[in-house]
Amino acid sequence: MRLQKISLQLLRLPLVRPFRTSSSAKDHIAHILVRVEAASGVVGWGECACPSDPYYCPETAETCWHILKDFLAPSVIGKDWESIDDLVGFYRLVKGNNFAKAGLEMACWDALAREQKKPLAKLLGGTRTEIASGVSLGIERDIKTLFDLIEQYLAEGYRRIKLKIGHGWDVDVVRQVRERYPDIPLQVDANSAYTLDDIEHLKRLDDFNLLLIEQPLAHDDIIDHARLQAALTTPVCLDESIHSVEDARKALDLQACRVINIKVSRVGGLREAKRIHDHCLARGIPVWCGGMHEYGIGRAANVAISSLPGFSLPGDVSGSDKYYHEDIVEPPILAPNGLVTVPVEVGIGHEPILERIAEKSVRDWTLEA
Repeated sequence: MRLQKISLQLLRLPLVRPFRTSSSAKDHIAHILVRVEAASGVVGWGECACPSDPYYCPETAETCWHILKDFLAPSVIGKDWESIDDLVGFYRLVKGNNFAKAGLEMACWDALAREQKKPLAKLLGGTRTEIASGVSLGIERDIKTLFDLIEQYLAEGYRRIKLKIGHGWDVDVVRQVRERYPDIPLQVDANSAYTLDDIEHLKRLDDFNLLLIEQPLAHDDIIDHARLQAALTTPVCLDESIHSVEDARKALDLQACRVINIKVSRVGGLREAKRIHDHCLARGIPVWCGGMHEYGIGRAANVAISSLPGFSLPGDVSGSDKYYHEDIVEPPILAPNGLVTVPVEVGIGHEPILERIAEKSVRDWTLEA
């Protein structure tokens, strides 16, 4: 395959409701769409699902635009490749910038699947026909609002509830949720809000039969998480700390966690996501797919990777209607009764709505061979 044209579009979509974590709050999402066109005429779409601020990771939508425009796109345009390994090799000298890499790589996976007339899930080795979906709920202004949201999503059939936590919104909130819903699958996500000084406080979460506590300590830490995991009966799940299969190996060797959250964008694309999955599967470590408020294109890639057999826990791949009044693909990705169907159509299985993309676009750029 040879890429003849690469286009970038920065889109801005309002959220159905504001979303707050321990480190940030947002009422809209700005992501970059990547469109690649091969010499054969086949087209592929990807999504750079990076936050606009540097609070989850060092990258932002602006840094991703710069890296895609000035380094990644020029490194692959007009070059022949047969596999994603070949493609990634063209930009191997670019350090970090995984969200930017993921957007380009995702588009190329889509193009490759379309050229081979295969669903993306099958090309990746997926075996599931549907995936179980959970929801992630942000830090709310009061407990009643949180209860209302939990009631809504349980009624819609979602299979797991995840609560964002932070100082002042943690143990007491989880206790009230567990008292009201004693049997629901429940987990919490700290987004690096705590330190080892909080061990005794975090140990109180062991009383609530949680599936896991996600990324309680620093975003770049593995060592201290091992010390924390040894003090907890609740499994620690690493998110921000894992950027590659080597990170996953080291974390598991150090017993820093018992579960890993795989986010396609955080690890640089579907290729590395699959490698992390394969490593964890071989070691009997459960994984699940996290989300970055993806539009339909990135969400479709998450569905595809979640079809692999090691994704044994419900992920954050919820229906797009949880976040957006109107998505940018058809058919929309929905989760009736908490289940998302894995497409059998070629590529990502959902077609971009070009008119809506144009309407929501605030910037565009194209490179041709």
